[in-house]
Amino acid sequence: MIRGSCLCKRVRFEIQGKLGGSSHCHCSMCRKAHGAAFGSYAAVRVENFRIVAGEELILRYRSSPGVERTFCSRCGSTLQFISQKRPDIVDVALGVLDDDPGIRVPRHIFVASKAPWVEITDGLPQYPQSAPNRAPDDAPKTG
Repeated sequence: MIRGSCLCKRVRFEIQGKLGGSSHCHCSMCRKAHGAAFGSYAAVRVENFRIVAGEELILRYRSSPGVERTFCSRCGSTLQFISQKRPDIVDVALGVLDDDPGIRVPRHIFVASKAPWVEITDGLPQYPQSAPNRAPDDAPKTG
């Protein structure tokens, strides 16, 4: 099990099973949602994600057609990226995990819109838009 929580610790969640595809996203919306150079997310099957406290504090923001981002209404922590294109998957913000997720992010995406003050020097693959190998089925396997 992987545990996570927001900054104020009022919203807490658990993830059962393995995480799926992950990325450091440099699009302007992820940068603004995180207040950082990029947002890091990993895919989780909806049935493996469970809110254990603070569900009433979670607000949703429709950042673009078919996409909602969730955050804690008390402290503002970014929690999830939810796409209607992938109803069985929720992308969890890696920065709010309390435990080691057991993965390392393998790529940077949407680097064509990265912040001009950022230089990516970690040697990971960089994609101008979404990664070609990040398909809708780039999800954790059950079990």
